[in-house]
Amino acid sequence: MRSSCLLVILTILVCGRCAIAQLPSTPATSARTAQLASSSATMSLTLKEAETIALRSNPQIAIGELRALVAQQFVREQRSALLPNAYLSLTAVDANPGSRIAAGYLNNPSLFPRAAGGVTVGQLVTDFGRTTNLLSSAKYGAKAEDENATATRAQIILAVDQAFYNSLETEALMRVANETVNARQTFVDKIQALTGAKLKSDIDLSFAKVDEARAELLLLEARNNYDASVASLSAILGYPDQQNLQLVEETSNIVAPPVDVNPLIVEAIQQRPEIAALKNEVESAHKSASAEHDLWRPTITALSVVGQAPVRDDAIPSWYGAVGVNVNIPVFNGFLYNARAKAADLQTDVNRQRLLDFQNNLARDVRDAWHDSNRSFERLSVTKQLREQADLALALAQARYNLGLGSIVEFTQAELQKTEADIADTDARYQYRLSLVLLAFVTATPH
Repeated sequence: MRSSCLLVILTILVCGRCAIAQLPSTPATSARTAQLASSSATMSLTLKEAETIALRSNPQIAIGELRALVAQQFVREQRSALLPNAYLSLTAVDANPGSRIAAGYLNNPSLFPRAAGGVTVGQLVTDFGRTTNLLSSAKYGAKAEDENATATRAQIILAVDQAFYNSLETEALMRVANETVNARQTFVDKIQALTGAKLKSDIDLSFAKVDEARAELLLLEARNNYDASVASLSAILGYPDQQNLQLVEETSNIVAPPVDVNPLIVEAIQQRPEIAALKNEVESAHKSASAEHDLWRPTITALSVVGQAPVRDDAIPSWYGAVGVNVNIPVFNGFLYNARAKAADLQTDVNRQRLLDFQNNLARDVRDAWHDSNRSFERLSVTKQLREQADLALALAQARYNLGLGSIVEFTQAELQKTEADIADTDARYQYRLSLVLLAFVTATPH
């Protein structure tokens, strides 16, 4: 029963925290199979190097940057309405001189053979703010995409940090399991020798072998978890297959988390790029709504044409030209403009509520991350004490067993408690680092 609990504890502590979501990536290097990758040269990797590789190779980074570039082109599209538009026209007609169109039109124009070319230039004079509001809406949308790209970078860095520390933790747990296997193998060899010398019973040897099998199962589970965590890290770094990574752990002093959560909440609301993106989306929707209301205002445009007809009938002048102004005043369109304006106003309200909801959730996330970091920090001292007491208990149990004062059951219980304490202490150290990484992410502060 205790061995099953031990396996469940290890699985929950290691596998349950490897929740890193990412899309399949395509790095610049050619694809290799997982078998070839595992046999390739080992790549030494620090946390900063891992972050740099991910920011360079992860497709999500490129997606965010491309979306920001697309938004910039939308700004150019809206700005084009404020600039003149001009086009050239070349026309050649061969007709029966003096012929007239006899059907299909109310007028009865003449058709003349001719070859002519000209230029037409149009310019919006004013639409009383509609185009400028559309341009402002596009600019705010572009700013929002820039902030979303920044948020994507922060999310990728968080994913790298989590995968990196998860890999370090599973590697440390694998070392714990390996040390346990070696210790129990040595103990089995000792008991076997004593049993052969009739100094220990067969039941002692059976208990020792059961503990050895437990340790081997623990090692197999730890190796599987390590491979899974390295595979997740390789994918986040932008590789299509699992890399042979040698993670370099940077030692740093353990610092306590901040004592007050309220400044962290204020800092998060001020600095998180998602907040800035949502604020820009609110402004973009507001400008778009203003533009929809401006549809009821008149539109004034100017148009000019000029051209030359080198080949023409005598009745046609050698050049032509005209200048005009057009005023378009909306009167009725089946309430289309009213519906568009109402929909735009409602969308602005939706964006405002999304911003408010994100701020509320962000405050909750900061509190949760702060509480988790404090709990993880307090857990460090508890698990350290647990490990020291488990070491002492195992030493005493082994001494009692060697002297014949204790049973094999007492000794194996002490071994199991020692293994559980080692796992808990290792998990506590890395989970505290992960809690600080998450706290730095939700508050948008460097770590």
